[in-house]
Amino acid sequence: MPEAFLSLPPLNALRAFEASARHLNFRIAAEELNVTQGAVAQHIRGLEADLGTKLFERLPRLALTDEGRAYVPNIRRAFDLISEATLLLRPEPARLTISVTPSFATKWLIPRLHDFVAHNPLVDLRVLASESLSSFQADGVDIAVRQGRPPFGAGLIVDLLFPQQIVAVCSPALLPEGVAEIAASEIQHHVLLHDAHNLWPEFMEKAVGLKMTTELKRMRFNQTGLAIDAAVAGQGIALASRFLVAADLATGRLVQPVSGEMRGTQDFYVVMPRKQRHPEPTQAVRQWLLDAGERPPL
Repeated sequence: MPEAFLSLPPLNALRAFEASARHLNFRIAAEELNVTQGAVAQHIRGLEADLGTKLFERLPRLALTDEGRAYVPNIRRAFDLISEATLLLRPEPARLTISVTPSFATKWLIPRLHDFVAHNPLVDLRVLASESLSSFQADGVDIAVRQGRPPFGAGLIVDLLFPQQIVAVCSPALLPEGVAEIAASEIQHHVLLHDAHNLWPEFMEKAVGLKMTTELKRMRFNQTGLAIDAAVAGQGIALASRFLVAADLATGRLVQPVSGEMRGTQDFYVVMPRKQRHPEPTQAVRQWLLDAGERPPL
């Protein structure tokens, strides 16, 4: 070991000195370092004894001596070098915010987050789930999944993630034993689970070929995900985009009581600004979303 290393003061004492010099307050330095004020004072006394010089004046207000003022810039530079060297070996995760609807978050994104983490270990993803349209600038959003129709605006990169294919779903317990489908004329006599989109009249006309004349029973939810959960619980028949219920259909938790489906006009897109704050990780999230969208349901 080089002789110069043997004479270095303890690292904890140098950290206490740097924090105390920055705040000019032992108490605040102790809070930052998560130690007691007495421990900081002891580190400073030990450092002064080791260096053979006084670093602080203990006046009514703490002040650096001339020697302390001369010492602190080099100590800060040394800590900066240590931080930079450590980051090269252990990069900090890039913090990104993705904006999605609550139903998309619960029914599609959250079940796949373990796969996302496995493929993007250096991305610290914040999920902003809201029915309202988030702003890339005001809300600090880096990438979003939005339902709508292009164009979404200048300065955006837009990729189709899922087409809106509306299907009717219910629990298999809702169907009589041995019956795979409900007669079209009987659908509106079941409990119909509505969400904020209110697509039942249009679905009946386009997918089933009947105009709704009456609706005896209904439940209303402000989110599609809640209507899907109610359908799984056997509360009635819900409408949902196929990709949101694909996993439940694959496992048999849900079935399609009618075979017809409706092609909607509000498709799902991955949207991000052309000028990104963190280009490389944002592109990685975009690619993961598009790749995950092409895989079979979980």
